[in-house]
Amino acid sequence: MARTKSNDSMVKISFSPITELVVHEVVKVPMDDLLRERITPSGTMPVYWCNGIVFSFSSVPMNKRVVDDYLDGKIHWMEVHYAEMDYYREVLELNDEHYNGSMKVRVIDTSKSALHNDFSKWLKKRESNK
Repeated sequence: MARTKSNDSMVKISFSPITELVVHEVVKVPMDDLLRERITPSGTMPVYWCNGIVFSFSSVPMNKRVVDDYLDGKIHWMEVHYAEMDYYREVLELNDEHYNGSMKVRVIDTSKSALHNDFSKWLKKRESNK
């Protein structure tokens, strides 16, 4: 039966945020190395910036267990590479003779992401405890 009132919702919308991030490996690298790893034959892949940390991550390949975890609010990052970068810049440039000049890598500001904020806080705390 169709609803006739315009203020009745026909679809239930739920919000199910991530409740756990499992980081399997985290490595601090020089900025140039972080940028080099984002260069592919078809172009460059962006890096993420959040609260003084610029980083990239690789996800675990999807399988039934990973999908089940994801649906339960748990995600896995197989490996995170990061460097410190005090302030946000839209583009970072890598000058390397291997690329016959410079390569530009886009930086995405994810400081409004609850997940990335919590991750950057965790990472900074982890670093200060070393």
